Amino acid sequence: MEQQIAPVAKNKTVVRSMELLNLFIAHEQLTVSEMVRLSNLPKSTVHRMIGSLEEMGFLEKDPDGKYALGMLFLQFGQLVAERLDIRQIALPIMRQLRDEVEEAVHLVIRSGQEAVYIEKLDTDHPVRLFTKIGRKAPLYAGASSRVILAYLEPEEQEAYLEQVTLKPFGVGTITDKQALREMLHNTRKTGYAVSRSELENYTAEVSAPLFDHTGKIAGAISIAGLEVKFTDEVVGEFAHKLRQAACDISRRLGHG
Repeated sequence: MEQQIAPVAKNKTVVRSMELLNLFIAHEQLTVSEMVRLSNLPKSTVHRMIGSLEEMGFLEKDPDGKYALGMLFLQFGQLVAERLDIRQIALPIMRQLRDEVEEAVHLVIRSGQEAVYIEKLDTDHPVRLFTKIGRKAPLYAGASSRVILAYLEPEEQEAYLEQVTLKPFGVGTITDKQALREMLHNTRKTGYAVSRSELENYTAEVSAPLFDHTGKIAGAISIAGLEVKFTDEVVGEFAHKLRQAACDISRRLGHG
């Protein structure tokens, strides 16, 4: 008789520790009481886990008794960033583009059913777009996300469109699937995408695709800023510069 092997259960301590650490994605600092309230974990459990996480360097406590992510995450983050070849290749070209257009320039890659911002070069404008590295967005919302979705294999793209629920984030979020399909078709036709108030109101983004040595979509590069500055004339100029920058990055990734 064949013996069945039971699936390995997740380590509860590790899972709960991750639940605590995940709270710091949305909060820069937290007290013990706030962690207890947000996690719905017993206070004794939270105290015990905080002690372990602090000892290992994952959390640090300031003189006011508030906790923040430890410097260990900065070290890990730097290692991850350094190992993302696309970031290293794109960065010099992104800097040149940022200096030319004087707007924020983003580098975005796909992670599962989402797009992730892995690099951002900001401007010196007193009023500017606030985007964190590590930010995630659904593939249907925002120019960079939609560029990646547009260049997926047709079967994969359609499977995503069939199962996804289009939820609004800003006043401009596309929530009609037929309209989204038409925009994806247009993106492939023109080689770039434009979004206005899709992820956040009053913001705009123009994005172009990046391709790897196999010809598949590797990510997207974009120019983003306040919507009021992105007139049709400016968008046309940005699209031209973006496609040139995207071609340079793709070529260095082995495309073409």
